[in-house]
Amino acid sequence: MKLLITGATGMVGSEFLRQALLHDAIGQVTALIRRPLGMQHEKLRSIIHHDFLNYASLAEIFRQHTACVWCLGIAQSLVSKQEYEVITYDYTLAAARAMLQENPAMTFLFVSGAGADRTATSRITFARVKGKTENALLQLPFQKLIIPRPGGIYPVQMPENYPFSYNLFRMSYPLVKRIFPNQVITSVELANVLLYLLINGSEKVILENFELRQLLKKI
Repeated sequence: MKLLITGATGMVGSEFLRQALLHDAIGQVTALIRRPLGMQHEKLRSIIHHDFLNYASLAEIFRQHTACVWCLGIAQSLVSKQEYEVITYDYTLAAARAMLQENPAMTFLFVSGAGADRTATSRITFARVKGKTENALLQLPFQKLIIPRPGGIYPVQMPENYPFSYNLFRMSYPLVKRIFPNQVITSVELANVLLYLLINGSEKVILENFELRQLLKKI
């Protein structure tokens, strides 16, 4: 299986990349990135790409891959509401449409989040825009679309320049997990569940965090 990944420098994407490169079923991972990853692996190919609204130069790349894992994103606290919508909705839909045009059989996995609001009316920017993005993806004719909604993610390895809130969550994770075990997941667990879904498929399109945790028992 040949995978294309975005957001490979973020918390979810970087861990998914590490686990994918270790997995025997994955033959190649192509990372679509703005800046060098700073790592090398025989299975890894990196492509520097700056305009995430235009993918005309990547048509052949899209035709060569089995699936895209869309991890590109940003915390809503780090950008304006308008910027968050461009990054979360516009980038995703532009890529999804371009991929469908070149490779209708491509599986598209969009990492959403717990609390995504498909009515797109929430006052919380994250919930509203994630829900809007899910709705738009569901309208596209993907043969295989997977939308996991992880809850609180414990970052086993912290990417650089991440918000201080992630450090706070790491410290409180043991307590949160004890009280709300179905609402949290580690970045390594999430990465391995995403790989399981890509390799084995899923009867459901949208999977909540407790369902992701249930799949851990099969890995």
